[in-house]
Amino acid sequence: MKAIVYTQHGLPIDDAEALQDIELPAPLPGARDLLVRVRAVSVNPVDTKIRAGVAVTEPRVLGWDAAGIVEAVGAEVTLFQPGDEVFYAGAIHRPGSNSELHLVDERIVGRKPVSLDWAQSAAVPLTAITAWELLFDRLAVTQGSGEGQTLLVVGAAGGVGSMLVQLARQLTGLTVIGTASRPETRQWVASMGAHHVIDHRLPLAEELTRIGLPQVNYVASLTHTEQHFAQLIDVMAPQGHIAVIDDPATLDVVPLKRKSLALHWELMFTRSLYATADMIRQHQLLNDVAELIDKGVLKTTVAEHFGAINADNLRRAHQLLESGRSRGKVVLAGF
Repeated sequence: MKAIVYTQHGLPIDDAEALQDIELPAPLPGARDLLVRVRAVSVNPVDTKIRAGVAVTEPRVLGWDAAGIVEAVGAEVTLFQPGDEVFYAGAIHRPGSNSELHLVDERIVGRKPVSLDWAQSAAVPLTAITAWELLFDRLAVTQGSGEGQTLLVVGAAGGVGSMLVQLARQLTGLTVIGTASRPETRQWVASMGAHHVIDHRLPLAEELTRIGLPQVNYVASLTHTEQHFAQLIDVMAPQGHIAVIDDPATLDVVPLKRKSLALHWELMFTRSLYATADMIRQHQLLNDVAELIDKGVLKTTVAEHFGAINADNLRRAHQLLESGRSRGKVVLAGF
């Protein structure tokens, strides 16, 4: 089968060997695995971080978002059958989805939204799971609640931010404030449903005061947490909650004490990485998301379609994400 791999970490993305097209043997499904014929993928920051920083001794396939058709199933699979159309975000400790055939545990797979094409569907899973778990599991917001309270989303134009803004606006009563710094990203965040958009390059306290909301109850810090952390503590209401998904080198949490603030970490791979007892929750979550999309409550967050799934196009996608100037999701479809 065709696959795209990296064989040496840390190469600059404009190096032709940073990502390479190769042929690999078709994998065989384990007991609870689906063998999926991949029709489309999307690219996430985790792809670029692993390629840049994780050493390998053999070719490694990246990619943790996919939509495709179930080709075969393991002996203990009960949720799907060959021919089913699915979407999912995979598991970080297994080979990725940038290959014609891909193995994934059925417990982290959902049915593909019928109203979306392959590429539009592939843009959804990882960011939807991350945003859903962050909002409802980590911050413990209850669907339908939040009237009179505020959520600040730092980095709202990215993939997770685009989905988080939609979930918070559509499924809760929270007032949603997104941050973005360029005209095109500000417009994008507004189109996702944010009540307000502020500029994270400016002092956050001044920006929030400008819109008449000087304090926030919840914060989702999706990027540059280290840079904004002190400001976030300053603008949070006492007994507030902050959730983080990026990789700050260090965080001084002592200043959280005075306001009794709670800090939460979100990693959507935790359930699959540790095979937690509630791992199947991601299957249910993705089915819920698909239903919300098909009802028109949520929408895909595709911003760029880079063509076929190959090394050249994936290098372009990695380069865009590494530039820090992407919005929404970058997708590729077909081999």
